[in-house]
Amino acid sequence: MKSASVLAILSLLPAGTFASWAGNLNYLSPSMHHPSLGISIRRVAKRSIPGTDYTPQQLNFTHGVASGDPHASSVILWTRAAPMMDSVNDDGAVTGLSPIYWHGPEMTSTAPVCVEWKVAKDQAMKHVVSNGKAYTSSDIDFTVKVEAKHLKPFTNYYYQFNICNSNVKSPIGRTKTAPREKDHVARARFAVYSCAFYAYGYFNAYGQSARKDSVDYVIHLGDYIYEYARYGYTNEGPDIDRVPQPTHELFTLYDYRARYATHRTDEDLLLSHKMFPWIPTWDDHEVANNAWRDGYSKMNNTENSFIEDDPVSVDQRKMNAVRAYFEWMPIRQVDMDDNLRIWRSTAFGDLVDLVMLDTRHYDRSITTLFYNDDYIGSIADEPNRSQMGGRQENWFFRQLSESHERGATWRLVGSQTVFSYLNVTDPTVEDDDWKMTYRYDAWQGYVASRNRTLHHLYSNNIPNNIVLAGDSHASWASDLVWLNSTNPDPRPEDHPDYDPKTGRGSIGVEFASTSVTSPGPGGWDPKVDETQVKSDFFVKNNPSLQWSEQHHRGYLELDISHEKVKAVYFGIPDVMTRNNQEVKMGQFEVYKDENKLHRPNGGYKVTTGSAKNY
Repeated sequence: MKSASVLAILSLLPAGTFASWAGNLNYLSPSMHHPSLGISIRRVAKRSIPGTDYTPQQLNFTHGVASGDPHASSVILWTRAAPMMDSVNDDGAVTGLSPIYWHGPEMTSTAPVCVEWKVAKDQAMKHVVSNGKAYTSSDIDFTVKVEAKHLKPFTNYYYQFNICNSNVKSPIGRTKTAPREKDHVARARFAVYSCAFYAYGYFNAYGQSARKDSVDYVIHLGDYIYEYARYGYTNEGPDIDRVPQPTHELFTLYDYRARYATHRTDEDLLLSHKMFPWIPTWDDHEVANNAWRDGYSKMNNTENSFIEDDPVSVDQRKMNAVRAYFEWMPIRQVDMDDNLRIWRSTAFGDLVDLVMLDTRHYDRSITTLFYNDDYIGSIADEPNRSQMGGRQENWFFRQLSESHERGATWRLVGSQTVFSYLNVTDPTVEDDDWKMTYRYDAWQGYVASRNRTLHHLYSNNIPNNIVLAGDSHASWASDLVWLNSTNPDPRPEDHPDYDPKTGRGSIGVEFASTSVTSPGPGGWDPKVDETQVKSDFFVKNNPSLQWSEQHHRGYLELDISHEKVKAVYFGIPDVMTRNNQEVKMGQFEVYKDENKLHRPNGGYKVTTGSAKNY
C-alpha cells in the first residue's frame, strides 16, 4: 500500500503522470530476477515535481533516436532528452572538442524531464496511430525507452519525440514491425554487424545499409562498445580524432554510460539507428574481455585482479555494464525467470525464425584468461563444459525443433563467436607461443556444446540452418558440419561423412562477418600480402571453410526468400576517415533444403580473400 507521503506527492501530479513514469521502460530492471537493478519510480516521483527545473529550451535530444526488438504489433522506441549541451547537431560534440557529459562539482539534478512521443504512417507525422508520454531523469541517464503498441504487422512506421508542451523535437525515425508468426512472408532483408571500436576508425559500415536503404532490420552480434582505455590491450592505434570517453578502462556505471554516449556521436551509427529497427545481443566487451559466468580475462575476484588491478568486484562491474546497456539499447525486458537473460527469438512469418544467443555472460564455463590457455585446451573436449549453460542450451534446442515443426523455412542463429571448427595456426608468425590467434574463446573451446547442437540438428533432420557470427574481426563462409574422425576434429560416427567438394553431409552454413572497425588478424594497419597468406592458409587447412577474408573491416547483408538466402559481404577500404566507400568482397547463396553453400559453375563470386577452387 502506498504511504501517505507518496500519495500526497502523486496527488500533485497531473492525471496520468504516474503511468507516464512507468511508461519509460528504463526504470525497470534488465532482469526480473534482479529487481535491485531497477529504479524505484515511487521514490523518483516522491522527490521531484515536474516543471521545477528545466525549460524546453534547456533540453536537447542529444543522441538521436533508435528503435528495436520488433514484434508483430509493437516495437521499442528510444531517445535521450537531457539538459546537456552535447547535441548531435553540435560539431563540438561530434568532433570531441566538447565533453560528452558535464559532471562538475554541482549535484546532478533530480528534476524530471517530460517527453511525448508519437508514431505515424507517414514521414510528415500527420497520420498518428500511437502516442504517449513518459518521464525521464538523471537516475536513468535521461534516456527514454517506450513500447509503441497497437501497430500493424510487417509495416513501416515513422516516430518522433518532443519535450512536453513544446516545439523541441527529436529527429524523425523510421521503424518496422515484425510479421505475425503465421503470416506468409515472401522476403526479408537483414544487415549483420559486430565489433565497433571507437578509437580505431569511423563507423562507416553502419551508414552503408542506411544510405542504400537495402535492409529491413539490423542484427548486431555484440561488442557494440569496448571497455578498454583508448587503444585497448595494444596501447597503439591510429592518430585520428576518435577519443572514447572516458579515456580509462570502464568500471563504474558512469564509465559505461559515457562510452555509449561517445559511440552515439558517430553519424553513421546514428543514421542506422534512425533508419532501422535493431535486434542486438551483447558479446564480451559490453562488460569486459573474455567474459564467462564468474569473471573476465583480467578480473576474477582474485587478490591480483581485484585489489591490484580493478576498483570494483566482478558482480558490481557486471551490474554497472548491464544497467548501462539496458538504458542505451532499444531492447525489451525479456521474460527473465533467472539471471540476466538476453537470449530470445523472433519469428518473421513463415519465412525465418531468428534465435539470438548469449554465449558469453549467461552461464558459460571458464574460458581463456591468457594465463590458462594450455589448461583450457586440455579440457575443451570435456562433456560438462557449456558455451551457454544447460537452461539456455535446452531452450535453444527447443527453438530449433519448434521452428522446424511450425514450418518456418529458415533458422537464423545469432552467435557471438565463430561456431565452425577452425585450425587457425598463423603461418605469418614464427613464435610457436603466438601461432594460435583464435581458438578456445569460441565454440572450439566448448566442443561438447557444439557437438550437442550438431547432434540435435542431424538426429532431428532439421534443415536450412544458418549460423551468424561476429567476434573474430575477419570474414568466413563455411558449411555447417560435424567433422568425422579422418579430420583434425575427430567426432563420433553417427552423422554423414562430409565432402568439401560437394557439400554432402552438411546440415547448414555459417556466415561469420568481420568487424565494423576493430583491428583484424593483420592489426589496425593491415598489409594485403600478409592477410592474403593467412586467408590462403586457413582455406587450405579447414575442410568446411569455403572462403576466408582477413583484411577488410565491413559488414554482411542477407536477402532471404523461401527459395534461397543470398549473403553479400561488404568491405570498407578506409575507416580512418568518414566516407561511403565499400567493396563487394564475396557473394554466397544457400538454396532451400540443400544445407550447404551453393557451388556455382566457375567458382564462388569473390573479389578479395581466398576461396576453395574445385
